[in-house]
Amino acid sequence: MRLRAAAAAPALLLAPLPAYAQAYQCRVPEAAPPVPPVTRGEPERRAPLAGYTLALSWSPEFCRFRANAPEHVRQCSGRNGRFGFIVHGLWPEGEGGRRIQWCNARQPAPNDLRPNLCLTPSAPLLVHEWAKHGSCMAQRPATYFRIERILWNSLRWPDFDRLSRRQGLTAGAIRAAFAEANPYWEPEHVGLVLNPRGWLQEMRLCYGKDFMPADCDRRRYGPADEAPVKIWRGL
Repeated sequence: MRLRAAAAAPALLLAPLPAYAQAYQCRVPEAAPPVPPVTRGEPERRAPLAGYTLALSWSPEFCRFRANAPEHVRQCSGRNGRFGFIVHGLWPEGEGGRRIQWCNARQPAPNDLRPNLCLTPSAPLLVHEWAKHGSCMAQRPATYFRIERILWNSLRWPDFDRLSRRQGLTAGAIRAAFAEANPYWEPEHVGLVLNPRGWLQEMRLCYGKDFMPADCDRRRYGPADEAPVKIWRGL
């Protein structure tokens, strides 16, 4: 079940060149953060592996009402940079839509977290995602976080500021814009999550077992292409 980084390398080497535009002015901190504890709230679940989901949170929407929240100061205060999409987590997906989660995990070290703090600007979220999802993919936290960085750096980003100003914006238009910016990607590979008011909340990028883009199932695909979408810019 657990992934070796070397096994993913052939597919990942085919990905497009790095793009860093989503973390505006962010710098990886010189000091490694403390590692917070994690409380497991659900049972361990295992299943045959079907693929992976890279879940990306739209930070302006997340921070819309959290700018002054102490627990979200790194992401939402603006003092550590302005963020567009951030990595919520990388999730192994089981066959038949079954979740794979909460495998036995070692505690990450502070330096395991530090390189990812411009992708996921929250030490508690990094630790949670490793314990819940990464522990079912890799033996070591550093391997899981390295795979996240490889996938993240393979992505190119359309201009979401321009998209947010488009009249009649739809879920299909967002999927098409992302696919146009990224070789090997098709709109069917891009899932979206909207909040109840129709604002963009997350993007769910779907991968096969070989880490190449794959069609999303209905659960991950989200709203139909014709669904109207609003994007909160936050700047």
